[in-house]
Amino acid sequence: MKKQSAAPSLERLRLQEIISALNEGVILLAPDGAIVSANSAALDMHGVSSLAALGKSAAGYARRFSLSYANHREIPHTQYPIARACAGKVFSDLIVKVSRAGSDSYRMHSVRSLILRSEEGAIEYAVLVASDITERFDAEQRFEKAFQANPAPALICRLSDLRYTRANRGFLEMTGYGKSGIVGKTTYEIDVLAQARDRALALERLNQGGTIPQMEALLPLPRGKHKHVIIAGQPIEQDDESYMLFTFIDLDPSKQVEDSLRQTEERFKTAFRLAPVPMIVSTLEEDRLIDANDAFQAATGYMSADIDSLPMQSLPLWTPGERYAMLQSLLRQTGSVRNFELRICARDGLLLDCLVSAEIVTIHNDRCVLSVIQDITDRKHTEGELIAAIELVMQDSSWFSRSIIEKLAQLRRPAAQRGSMTELADLTMREREILGLMCEGLDNQAIGSRLGLSRNTVRNHVASIYSKLDVHNRSGAIVWGRERGIIGYQKPPAIRG
Repeated sequence: MKKQSAAPSLERLRLQEIISALNEGVILLAPDGAIVSANSAALDMHGVSSLAALGKSAAGYARRFSLSYANHREIPHTQYPIARACAGKVFSDLIVKVSRAGSDSYRMHSVRSLILRSEEGAIEYAVLVASDITERFDAEQRFEKAFQANPAPALICRLSDLRYTRANRGFLEMTGYGKSGIVGKTTYEIDVLAQARDRALALERLNQGGTIPQMEALLPLPRGKHKHVIIAGQPIEQDDESYMLFTFIDLDPSKQVEDSLRQTEERFKTAFRLAPVPMIVSTLEEDRLIDANDAFQAATGYMSADIDSLPMQSLPLWTPGERYAMLQSLLRQTGSVRNFELRICARDGLLLDCLVSAEIVTIHNDRCVLSVIQDITDRKHTEGELIAAIELVMQDSSWFSRSIIEKLAQLRRPAAQRGSMTELADLTMREREILGLMCEGLDNQAIGSRLGLSRNTVRNHVASIYSKLDVHNRSGAIVWGRERGIIGYQKPPAIRG
């Protein structure tokens, strides 16, 4: 048998270099369970500063760290992720609670394994990859505790399949359902919006994942009974999934109505504050900021004390201010705005590309605006690279058919920008002739020959076309023209005497 060199192989050194540069925690294991390498992220996630502190092997790791599942059930040493990886088991998205032996502090890890095999199929290395999800887990636990501790009736529905996933004690006591009688059922089996005062609006908002305003409804109960309630729905995000938080007020007797109204406000505040996406509330008439949740403060760096009660238009958030004014105008016209692109300037000067969805809601009999903000800075960067590549390809558009040009145009410009304030009527007859020949793929010299014009004259007309269409190059003008059915040169109609 070939004797293995004591020195690390070149392949192992290269693998260790790659691992050290990763943001996720990575532990490299030999088939015998020895810990070969671990990057700094893995060490930080375990609260240690050296490889030896991990235990040097799977067995040593088990002596130094205590692991349990998210439900606090202790994991046997033989079922530790590191032991399963050494045994050649492949798994993913395993959530474990990790703490050092004898310590009460913990971190939550989402763990997956990779197995590297030789050409003969033998295990050469096992790789354990972990992400620290402690903050997300703690936020969800806080929400779960607040949800379950809240005496006001509440029900959570997953929007992907319209299936109820959680019901708190207040809901179960109000309705008489057992947990198994409601959790797992769909809105088709138990329709909480049955005979709602504005059922069409409620169903539309439910399907769109939008806020369902308070309205009276007839809630079905066990054994064919019904209860008159006030129901409201608030979209929330958990575990990278979208849910609807239904809240209820019992309308019988009247004292319960008053108590439930107060509890609804507290419930809304809890859901608003713990929501993992940035959210703000402002007045509609005065356009004054009322509240901002923790996620908004974390994303922008602005604390509530810095911006509360200030006019929204005067906040140093909106870049440029005209875009925010446009958002307000659309909101007043329609009552609801979805995925409006807006750039926000954080307190440290960092510009964030965001999608803003806003809804007019009623709070304390005042019309307010609830805005949800999604950071798409990374996605915009990726789209920018794609558009740059398309611009490079489209420099010579004569190679492409009209259908290909149109498809590239759809990728090149967002749907909201595909319309243009400029129309054909804004172009002179000569400019329309030249634009048509440009759409045929002719260059300036060929256009001049066709129309009997000098090259400089054609160039001046092309510059005027660029200015009117608000484009910056020939491909942009061609896309604009072909989007409007301009395929090629058409002879102008004769003028009758």
